[in-house]
Amino acid sequence: MTSNESIEALTRRIVVVNDDGVHARGLALLEKVAAKFGGEVFVVAPDEERSGASQSISLSLPLRVRQLDERRFAVKGSPADCVMFALGHLLKDSPPTLVLSGVNHGENLADDLAYSGTSGAAMEAAQFGIPAIAFSQVRELGQMPNFDVAERHLEPVLRKLISQPFVDGLVFNVNFPANPGGEVTGVHVVPAGRRVRRPFFPVESRDGRNIPLYWVHVDYAHEVPATPGTDLASVRSGAISVTPLRRDPTDEYILGRIEEAFAS
Repeated sequence: MTSNESIEALTRRIVVVNDDGVHARGLALLEKVAAKFGGEVFVVAPDEERSGASQSISLSLPLRVRQLDERRFAVKGSPADCVMFALGHLLKDSPPTLVLSGVNHGENLADDLAYSGTSGAAMEAAQFGIPAIAFSQVRELGQMPNFDVAERHLEPVLRKLISQPFVDGLVFNVNFPANPGGEVTGVHVVPAGRRVRRPFFPVESRDGRNIPLYWVHVDYAHEVPATPGTDLASVRSGAISVTPLRRDPTDEYILGRIEEAFAS
């Protein structure tokens, strides 16, 4: 199959999802780019922001769905719920060929991937055997995201990725650096890094009755320099990071060592 044939096959029916909510700017950008490929595009997204939802699904509450347009749906649920609804019900008789998640309003790098609803939605698609890509726009601390880089580079990055063969269970995680004007220093295909200092921690507050409550605070301000050759370092250098992820989290190397330990 040629690259053009691969692109045409993968973009025949696209589901677009996010974790910032169905009315988010990043979602609108991703929907617009997806539509350029000429296939059917379905938007199935949370009815409100669901950041930090990871790949969680709703088991104790029903999924309530509002149809906003012919191919636009708002789901009262997590990003993974949205994918599950799209693939398991809405399009079960004509499955999508590709799931695109994002564009997230903020970075999803390194350890963030464990919490990210954006990457969680893409992983849910991989559970169904559907190729998936997650996109995030890095933003400056305390600022609204500037989508200059995503607006300029999303389409060519997407086109390049879907021109390559997808293996089962593969997800790509893409982060656009916060570069006003849209210039980048390149596209780096790199592994996920690791944050030395955890950026998430609880901060105590009080409600109207003086009862303590705790907000999860996010602070990237005091990070040490990132390890070279990782997604963190790439984005900090002004490059777009592309990280291939697998649905299967098994550590094959350790698996063999522990197997030998129990066999002896």
